[in-house]
Amino acid sequence: MPNFPPVDEQLAYLKKGSAEIIREAELRERLEKSAKTGTPLKVNAGFDPTAPDLHVGHTVLIRKLKHFQDLGHTVIFLIGDFTGMIGDPTGRSATRPPLTREQIDQNAETYKAQVFTILDSQKTVVDFNSRWLSRLSPEDFVRLLARFTVSQMLEREEFHKRFQEEKPIALHELIYPICQGYDSVVLQCDVELGGTDQKINLLVGRELQRSYGQPSQIILTMPLLEGTDGVQKMSKSYGNYIGINEPPQEIYGKVMSISDGLMWRYYELLTDVITSEIERMKTDVAAGRRHPMALKKALARRIVQDFYSEQAAQQAEENWTKQFQKDEVPEDVETVSIQADLVRLDFGDARNSIAVTGSKNLSDAIGDPYFIRVDKLLREIGLADSGTDGARKIKQNAVRINGQLMPSLVFHLSLPVEITVRVGRRIKNVRLMK
Repeated sequence: MPNFPPVDEQLAYLKKGSAEIIREAELRERLEKSAKTGTPLKVNAGFDPTAPDLHVGHTVLIRKLKHFQDLGHTVIFLIGDFTGMIGDPTGRSATRPPLTREQIDQNAETYKAQVFTILDSQKTVVDFNSRWLSRLSPEDFVRLLARFTVSQMLEREEFHKRFQEEKPIALHELIYPICQGYDSVVLQCDVELGGTDQKINLLVGRELQRSYGQPSQIILTMPLLEGTDGVQKMSKSYGNYIGINEPPQEIYGKVMSISDGLMWRYYELLTDVITSEIERMKTDVAAGRRHPMALKKALARRIVQDFYSEQAAQQAEENWTKQFQKDEVPEDVETVSIQADLVRLDFGDARNSIAVTGSKNLSDAIGDPYFIRVDKLLREIGLADSGTDGARKIKQNAVRINGQLMPSLVFHLSLPVEITVRVGRRIKNVRLMK
């Protein structure tokens, strides 16, 4: 018989970072019943595999699943391979482009590999909602859809807005929340987790369970994690994400770039540190007993260790300290070799660059391969997406070569040579060959 912690202790741990519980009194009742009977709660969170990899914003829900798992309850990681082909309309002003079955399957395998960096693979149930949704007959689907009205679906903000603006609403989008809700009927879970943006879909599940004569599951929603900018939600499209498959050094550096205020949010949503300990750390910082930098380093180590190892986290911290606190070059910096001809200054470049470099004798160097275009160099070594992007980074004073700020587009050197190029947190050693 499982030995569950006291109910009050469980509730405090499960409420950490949560946005809303519908309803908390019901969750307490289920936890008390679980403790008396020795039966773990069944807890589910669904993920549509619509992208090939995850960022730490996705792991907020996975970590809450882990909290239930830590307490001895059964967690189900549900992969929405069927609903993923429909496309969740939540927050969308237009219909999502459909994914193929091959894309869904490939992404699903990636998700399975990534989530077990947080969840215990031996204690986690992995399921796919195609197992039941793809087996529904046309008659079954009609009976399921008959439990709701079009007006109910149009109450959703996304649909209502698109309807008012006379933008298309595809029929398959209307059935998405019903399909997700049917997952709850099949799984018969005690608790379902979701982001705050999923509340309507989760409520459909509760309603469907009641209509099928089942006890309604408790809904626990988690907030959407802010990205490293502290403003927008974390997203690849905003460029403010921390990918869990990124190198340890990159993850560590991105965590260290967040503000001190956002650090507490990350402690709350991305770690297992209990609320009382986080509050104690805040008090210590306010009283001057602890420095925010030390706590942020500890946070960065925790997050790197979650996806790699303690050794990788320690190495990332040492490299970050060398690079940003001691202004040294880390030992494991990537070295790339390129031909100087790819980045050399040509005649047309020279005419356009004289004002930038401020060199009165630059015209004498036309054809000299030892003058290079820094914007082209950044593009070739992967520290800029294009020459234009490289020029923008130079203008923003984000580029250093051999530790010196690079204010111009042109750099003079002798070949062959090895230089260190730094753009923001990213750094590479470059061998320029004749």
